[in-house]
Amino acid sequence: MAYSDLKKVLGGKKTLGKDIRNQLDLIELSREGVTKDALEHLAEHLSLPMSQMAELLPVSERTIQRYARKKQFSPVISEHIIKIAEVTARGEEVFGDKDKFLLWMNHPHKSFDNKTPMSLLASMLGADMVLDELGRMEHGTFS
Repeated sequence: MAYSDLKKVLGGKKTLGKDIRNQLDLIELSREGVTKDALEHLAEHLSLPMSQMAELLPVSERTIQRYARKKQFSPVISEHIIKIAEVTARGEEVFGDKDKFLLWMNHPHKSFDNKTPMSLLASMLGADMVLDELGRMEHGTFS
């Protein structure tokens, strides 16, 4: 996955206030905090209302509503937002098409015990499972 794709999913350098070139930049971003503006950009990119986005994060929708656009989330919430953005960028890379990826994300799969990949993003371990499955798909080894 290209870091430029992940950056784009979060709104780009203008929204993030920095460039993302490697994993260390992502660690720094999570420590400093992802802004509400970047979260809104991710939700829009995924075609999710903020209520559904909040279900994927360890924060309530009401708390998100109280944040100003430039206010930064805690490192724990920021890391989760970045992980969802990583899954999104990787999925679009594997599928080669955002709409096909989103269709796959919202369809139950046997490999996930008939849960949707989107629902698994509520947990960091679940997000890792989705990334693993995307890797298997890319290499033609479906589970």
